[in-house]
Amino acid sequence: MSKLHFTKMHGTGNDYVYVNLFTEQVDDASKLAVFVSDRHFGIGSDGLILIAPSKTADCRMIMYNADGSEGAMCGNGIRCVAKYAYEHGIVHSDEITIETKSGIKALKLTVENGLVTYITVNMGQAVLEPAKIPVSAEGDTFVAKKLVVDGKEYEATCVSMGNPHCVIFTEGIDDLDLEKIGPSFENHKLFPDRINTEFVEVIDDHTIKMRVWERGSGETISCGTGTCASVVAAVLNGFCKRGEEVEVQIRGGKLYDTYLANGEVQMKGPATTVFDGEIDV
Repeated sequence: MSKLHFTKMHGTGNDYVYVNLFTEQVDDASKLAVFVSDRHFGIGSDGLILIAPSKTADCRMIMYNADGSEGAMCGNGIRCVAKYAYEHGIVHSDEITIETKSGIKALKLTVENGLVTYITVNMGQAVLEPAKIPVSAEGDTFVAKKLVVDGKEYEATCVSMGNPHCVIFTEGIDDLDLEKIGPSFENHKLFPDRINTEFVEVIDDHTIKMRVWERGSGETISCGTGTCASVVAAVLNGFCKRGEEVEVQIRGGKLYDTYLANGEVQMKGPATTVFDGEIDV
């Protein structure tokens, strides 16, 4: 048994255990993710994120969900990686790049007294083509389409932000039983890679409220790619305006996203270090 040094961080309450592979070694990341994520017998988190060297960017983010499955992208997680990398001397600029499984992302850091307080991320292109999300459906997009889950009909819009999302606009999201309906969306036959599902309430044309059921993790109090997908869906459904910043209220706080004219999505939000520690593995 050996000691593993880690840092617990969160982005608007979406918490992960972070391990620096510049100095640490992890043999079975999937198994470790399940162990550290357990909120009773482990450290407690929504998953595990490894910060590794990269040949194409300043560093690389490798993320695992709480069930041990590897994810492609995490908007809250990448902000925390940026904060960690700057504050631990992996990078020395306030403009950095991070390699992810869904491509290289560019980030701009707001630094105060040597600490990163806010991070703006270019999350890349919003993917709308069903085959690329993926969604088992014909057509060029999946916008405001009928989706039947557990015998109930919903209107769904699907978007990929490097990972697949299904956005449902509805009212009274605080009263939804996500523990009951979330798994049925996640494992619906329409979604071959499973799906993250956002339940969104429109407040006005610059403000939306969101709850999320993440594939492999269940309900989390924030999801950065989910807020981005929700803003894209809100624009496509005529609720919000393209090129204008939208405040997304999630259970863990607020994120500020913009669906740009060129099809890219920009996300702005905080990142917080909770504590450093070591654990026997």
